[in-house]
Amino acid sequence: MAVHWYPGHMHKAQKEIKEALPQVDVLIEVLDARIPYSSENPMIAQLRGEKPCIKVLSKTDLADPEVTAAWQEFLERERSVKTFTTTTEEPAKMKQILELCRKMLPEKDASVKAIHTMIVGIPNVGKSTLINILADRVIAKTGNEAAVTKTQQRINLGNGITLFDTPGILWPKLENPNSGYRLASTGAIKDTAMEYDDVGFFAADYLIKTYPELLKARFELENIPDTEIEFLELAAARRGALMTGGRVNLHKICEVLINELRSGKLGRISLETPTMIEREVIEMAAVAAKKAADKVDRKERFKTGSLTPDKKDRKEKRQSDRVEQSARMKKQSSRRK
Repeated sequence: MAVHWYPGHMHKAQKEIKEALPQVDVLIEVLDARIPYSSENPMIAQLRGEKPCIKVLSKTDLADPEVTAAWQEFLERERSVKTFTTTTEEPAKMKQILELCRKMLPEKDASVKAIHTMIVGIPNVGKSTLINILADRVIAKTGNEAAVTKTQQRINLGNGITLFDTPGILWPKLENPNSGYRLASTGAIKDTAMEYDDVGFFAADYLIKTYPELLKARFELENIPDTEIEFLELAAARRGALMTGGRVNLHKICEVLINELRSGKLGRISLETPTMIEREVIEMAAVAAKKAADKVDRKERFKTGSLTPDKKDRKEKRQSDRVEQSARMKKQSSRRK
């Protein structure tokens, strides 16, 4: 899925993060527990380097608990990374993040120097809610939509900890096409930058294969069809998403499906697993390698021209004619002398 949404403030935020990182002791990256890989900004990983990082898996009440546990184990394989699961309904638990910061920096905690943290994350993962809870006051504007925070701010959390807040930033190009659909399904991308029908078909296909029992229960169906279009037709009939003549209103039923997925009405659903992502990364690497090889091949063909037999013969004849013409001109020139 192509995402054409990279507001100017996001470009500015990326620059500010890069400038502020040298002052930061530990990074707090908020991820959506339903899509830990797709909601992890690769730019942050590049900028962070070896800096300690707490990956906060938010909205765990909406995610499949078994899959979330698998993600924690997978993410903590990386050096200097700890995971922390939470929801907006657990303010007391959220405050434990500050203690985790101190545990990750025992030498700094024992000194009189303040611990500097930075909180980062893509839009609509619950970053602003977390900041307000950690600060014990409303500092960051919250909203169930993407790109609410637009400026960077520095917050004194007390107890020797300061926090840099940054706007949620996406990145210009999504290498994994499935990530675009997952981000759109969870609301990280503004609805104006996506096609409901397109995202709805993706979500329906995934849910049919992975969570058929949840679909059966929610839409009161005896059986789940094999294809997404058949399911959407049955779901539309159940929800009255029909147009004149009984035709299915695909846009409406896709909108219903996406909204119920986002709100958790379908059940606790994760849209990606570590195993799935490992497979997709291998596939992306193969695609990238093929593109690189094709690019080299195009450059070679551009240098030599088309290598089809007829064009090759014509090119060789032109070169031969130029050599003969040059020889004749030299011969004529020498006669004049």
